[in-house]
Amino acid sequence: MAALELRHLRYLLAVAEHASFTRAAEELRISQPTLSQQIKQLESTIGVQLLDRTGRSGVRLTDAGEIYVLHARRALRDLAAAERAVHDVADLSRGHLRLAVTPTFTAYLVGPLAAELHARHSGITLDVKDMAQDRIEAGLLADELDLGIAFDGPHLPGITATPLYAETLSLVTAATVPAAGPHPPLSVTGLADRQLALLSGDFATRGHIDAYLAGHRVRPRIAVEANSVQTLTEIVRRTDLATVLPDAVTEDHPHLAPVALEPALPTRTVALLRRENAYRSAAAGAFTRLTREHVRARGYTPA
Repeated sequence: MAALELRHLRYLLAVAEHASFTRAAEELRISQPTLSQQIKQLESTIGVQLLDRTGRSGVRLTDAGEIYVLHARRALRDLAAAERAVHDVADLSRGHLRLAVTPTFTAYLVGPLAAELHARHSGITLDVKDMAQDRIEAGLLADELDLGIAFDGPHLPGITATPLYAETLSLVTAATVPAAGPHPPLSVTGLADRQLALLSGDFATRGHIDAYLAGHRVRPRIAVEANSVQTLTEIVRRTDLATVLPDAVTEDHPHLAPVALEPALPTRTVALLRRENAYRSAAAGAFTRLTREHVRARGYTPA
């Protein structure tokens, strides 16, 4: 495919995304007349109208345009994968990995994994993003990511999940000084008498907690909501508020103490996500191996 044709595809996708020649031209950093001329040239080449320019609400794809854009996205995605495959280095002297994780994993998992990857393969660059799970899966399908770390369960078509370990959660309070020994178990109904500081609703962990409490008909007294695990741990260590966190987070904070709940919160399966049939780079393979090694070394509960 010639470079001119590739440019045509990128121009068409930009117009389709923005439904506007003006905004697409601004993003592409070209003039609007040039963009319009290039799209007309593409339509002339394939002999079909791709855009309906007569609507009041902006430019929209014709039926033929919808089909063409679907294949154009796939073609550009496959070409990008081919370029990465050509430049992939099997000896791991260089490489690049695009990783996304749901936010709670940044509190205890991503740091050690990134450190181990850098120690073993310093030539591999790592791009890490915090995302909600649905955005991770969409990013994988769009070939914007190589791997994701999230939770197993129903996934979008085309996503493959490899279970890593079972994550356990507990109620957490500030640790007493000196330590008075393990807290006795607390009945879930006792949470109705405790003020809580919880992660905000955009966290998968919060949804897991809410479902557990609703299942036991407990209405929590939420005094604080936070969109950061670090913020939450700092609040809990300095107040009499309790929270719910993965045990792996609590273990890394000596100023926090877990309290077992009866019945216990259900475990969740942590999984490594990727796009089905996606090219697997040497960097992605190396990261997958060291992730499994880290899970075994830390003694996490097998999934």
